[in-house]
Amino acid sequence: MERDDDLRTSCFGSLDVLCASFGDDVPYRDGLDRGFPFRGSRVPFLSPQKGIFRARAQRGPAALSINTSTNSPYDDEELPSGFRYAYRAGSEDQPDNRALRAAHLLQVPLVYFVATRPGWYKPLYPCFIAEDHPAARSVTVSPGRRIGPIDEQELVPVEDEIERKYVVREMRVRLHQARFRGRVLVAYRSSCAICRLKELRLLDAAHIVGDLQPSGEPRVSNGLSLCSIHHRAFDQDLVGISPDYEIHVSRRLLDDDDGPMLEVLKTAHRQSIVVPTRAGWRPDREQLASRFERFSSA
Repeated sequence: MERDDDLRTSCFGSLDVLCASFGDDVPYRDGLDRGFPFRGSRVPFLSPQKGIFRARAQRGPAALSINTSTNSPYDDEELPSGFRYAYRAGSEDQPDNRALRAAHLLQVPLVYFVATRPGWYKPLYPCFIAEDHPAARSVTVSPGRRIGPIDEQELVPVEDEIERKYVVREMRVRLHQARFRGRVLVAYRSSCAICRLKELRLLDAAHIVGDLQPSGEPRVSNGLSLCSIHHRAFDQDLVGISPDYEIHVSRRLLDDDDGPMLEVLKTAHRQSIVVPTRAGWRPDREQLASRFERFSSA
């Protein structure tokens, strides 16, 4: 049965380029909507109207990609071995469900697009349909890996149980970071809370309280949209933000004189950060107080 391996290779190679260009997540408009080149034409990566996608250019029956939108009606969830992905509503033998089940039967690599915010997706690939559960109307999506030289890579499932747990954990971390970043950037209108920079590729979502701590939940109110420089300075306690949203630059930097870049950091001292307009999205003052105490003692 046809696997469309050459088409899938073209798809993954084009995604490599898009991810290198856009970073953690990729926009649908002016990004994924352009599709990828294959045999003189362009093939879509996914369908924004439905979750299970098989391209017209394919000869084989298996899905090329699946996606979960920000307002998905399906109960997709994380599992120890990957992610639970629901069948499309209707008969289990309808075309989309057949394409999903064929991906399991043939064990072909596909892309799992997870929406991080409206119009933006985190592509997880290569992924495989590791298990099919017709009675539960769902499948298990697990990460794969690439083996071999870069120009002749083979995409294979992760069979070893210990290795799979590690790969799944790493995938979850990347996915959680991308989703957290997406929510925070929306709240701050895609700009740095300190310097107002609007270059998406240079913006991060910084945790006020680290995500490994009990109160470090991935909520917007525990995040700050910061450019790469201010994020690094915040993490290293060279810049602090008080509970009244005032920026403080460490005495170490204020007393230093090391060129124009340092002067840019100094100019933020005693200025106020930009906060989201929605009250529930604004930085949690108690968490800022805890973090600012660490900055002050440093």
